[in-house]
Amino acid sequence: MTLVLLPVMYLAASVIISRIPTRQQPITTSDVTVFIATSGIHTDLILPVKSNHINWSEKVTSDGIKYIENTGQYIAFGWGNRDFYMKTPTWADLKFITAFRAVFGLGHSAMHITFFPEVTEGPECVRIILNQEQYACLVRYIRQSFVKNDNDTFVRINMGSLYGPLESFYEAHGRFSLFFTCNTWVNAGLKSCGQKACLWTAFDRGIFYHYN
Repeated sequence: MTLVLLPVMYLAASVIISRIPTRQQPITTSDVTVFIATSGIHTDLILPVKSNHINWSEKVTSDGIKYIENTGQYIAFGWGNRDFYMKTPTWADLKFITAFRAVFGLGHSAMHITFFPEVTEGPECVRIILNQEQYACLVRYIRQSFVKNDNDTFVRINMGSLYGPLESFYEAHGRFSLFFTCNTWVNAGLKSCGQKACLWTAFDRGIFYHYN
């Protein structure tokens, strides 16, 4: 009975707590446009590649970025379990041991980077407007999530040909678990820059509840 109740309690807590909003800072000026996007399970933060605060193309890259270097305007950041990314490029590749290790906080984390020439708004991709101070806070939050080497550069992970040419992966801080998922990481990022967020969520719906 306990084994049945635990997942039910977890899901119920996630739904209830995700409905509790955190305090949102007022937007004094409309300076920078960012996005949050979901695949239906996993949420990304999407930022401009270049801004007054940072040129992300000087920090991260992909093997195919040269093909869109003149039109690549946006970069998506998705945080998660490194083994899950490496061994599960599609849901058809998911194995029990990979999922088990991820949800129980075993293994290291990675940052998934994807370059986009453009971003289209919709129910699964929401635009957020930040002022300069708020954007600086979000950039700082994302940068602090990367593992850096001795010369302060991000540490890239070799994924071979598992993913597309506009994608790449980097070592990241933190541990993925039942209580801190990819969506929890995005929610924390929204909190860091004073945007609409929930008290806690493990799922993408907890975030998008406050935007849709």
